Amino acid sequence: MHKTVVLLLWARPVAIAYNQRAMGNSKDYIVDVTPKPLAAADYFFIPAVLRGLGTTLRHCLGNMGRDGSNKKNIWVVQYPEQKRDDRDGLEGGQERSVFRGVHRLNRDAEGRVKCVACFMCSTACPANCIDIVADEAPWDDREKYPVKFEIDELKCIFCGMCEDACPIDAIELTPRYEIVGTSRKEMIFDKEQLLTIYDKTIDDKPM
Repeated sequence: MHKTVVLLLWARPVAIAYNQRAMGNSKDYIVDVTPKPLAAADYFFIPAVLRGLGTTLRHCLGNMGRDGSNKKNIWVVQYPEQKRDDRDGLEGGQERSVFRGVHRLNRDAEGRVKCVACFMCSTACPANCIDIVADEAPWDDREKYPVKFEIDELKCIFCGMCEDACPIDAIELTPRYEIVGTSRKEMIFDKEQLLTIYDKTIDDKPM
C-alpha cells in the first residue's frame, strides 16, 4: 500500500492530506488536526489543579483516623513517633541498613582519619559536593591526608558513588537519614563533624 502524507504547516489551521490513488481510490482525504482552542480556565491550569486537589483530598480523607495497623493503610506512619524502620517489611517497614543517610569519615585502627586524600570520591561525585584540601601526612604509612574535608549535604544526592569510588573504605553513607539544620552553612559538614558521625554510627553500621 502506497500512501503519501503531506503536512500543511502554515500558522493555523494544520491539516494532513492523504493521497490514496495507489489503492485505486482517486479521492483525497483531508484530516483537520488543528488543536482545539483552550478555554479561559485551561490557560491557568484550573481543571488540572482541581483534579490534583481532589486526589489529595481523597487520600487525606481515606487515611483519616487510621493508625497504620491494617493491610489497607500499611504506609500510614505517625512520624516521628513511628518510623518505617521500626516495622516489619510485610507491614510497610524498611530495613534500616539499606538507607543511604548522612556521610561519615572512618577512622583507622589508631583512631586517625582513614582518608588518604586521593580525591577519588570528589572526582566520582556527580553533584560536586565534596571539597578536599590535601597536605603531606605526618605519618609514615601514607603520603597525604586531608587537612580539609567538607561535604555539602544539601547538594548531595546520596547516590553512594563516593563510597563505591573510595579505594580504602574511608567514606561511607550511614543509615541515619534525619539531617536537620537552620542554615545552609550548618549543612556543610567538615572533617571533624564527619569523624564524630563515625563515632556515633559505628554500632549501627560496623566497618
